[in-house]
Amino acid sequence: MLIQSLSICVPGRKCINACKMCVSRMRNDEYRNQMDCNLPFYDLYLKDYLRRLEFARDNGCNTVMLTGNLEPQQNRIFLTQFGLFMMLMERPFRNVEMQTTGVLLDEAYLRFLRNHVGVSTISLSLTSFNSRENDRNCGMPINNSVEIEKLCALIKKYDFTLRLSLNMTSAFTKFSPESLFDACWQLGANQVTLRVLYESDGECVQNDWIRRHRASDADIGAIEAYIKEHGRELEVLEFGSTRYSVNGMSVVLDDDCMNTEAKKTLKYAILRPDCKLYTKWDDPGSLLF
Repeated sequence: MLIQSLSICVPGRKCINACKMCVSRMRNDEYRNQMDCNLPFYDLYLKDYLRRLEFARDNGCNTVMLTGNLEPQQNRIFLTQFGLFMMLMERPFRNVEMQTTGVLLDEAYLRFLRNHVGVSTISLSLTSFNSRENDRNCGMPINNSVEIEKLCALIKKYDFTLRLSLNMTSAFTKFSPESLFDACWQLGANQVTLRVLYESDGECVQNDWIRRHRASDADIGAIEAYIKEHGRELEVLEFGSTRYSVNGMSVVLDDDCMNTEAKKTLKYAILRPDCKLYTKWDDPGSLLF
């Protein structure tokens, strides 16, 4: 089994944000946090954790994404430990990325991520190019708002690869496809991922918000047509999406962010705080190892 990337679900109790479209808030699945150094069997679970990291590495995975049900930077202790894990592994992951809305990130924290944790790519999740609208959509605390332009400039200052992960709300359809990609270029993006918003089964407040605020199929279709007409096709990724070069930026349209379609190559595996690997975010039955 080939694994394209490994998603590290950073341990933590509660996210600082309350994103309107948050997938983790659609379900109440709980995974016990065994990565707590205060637990009596922490040494045993630490070995389990390293064994899962090595398993993913042995199955062709060389990219790890720091993410989870909270903002990864909320747990600096774990990130410090993870940096040490990479030093301990005989064959560490060469490409370390972090998915974040950017809350709590300042110059000192970015320097820590670059120098100790080894993060090379910051994947910045946005619901709008307008900072205040993005704050509201992400439910950020008032005193922890994110100034998108300033944060992008800091990310570029420390020479991270900047990936803009655009959660495709109707805020982005106010732009023509050409001006949308121009705005990404102005922010200094090296890569752009366009994420079609995921709607779960059943009823929840997140699904209701998504139905009212997501980009329409026609708008997504217009952006896809623009990419194909004006972009250069680079390659087909293992999970089926095609990567294009548009205005000197790598662009991928992701219409299956939750990895719901079965494939021979795993888009990602998920290492949760219970020290076990899963293949689906929304199904504990996807336990792999």
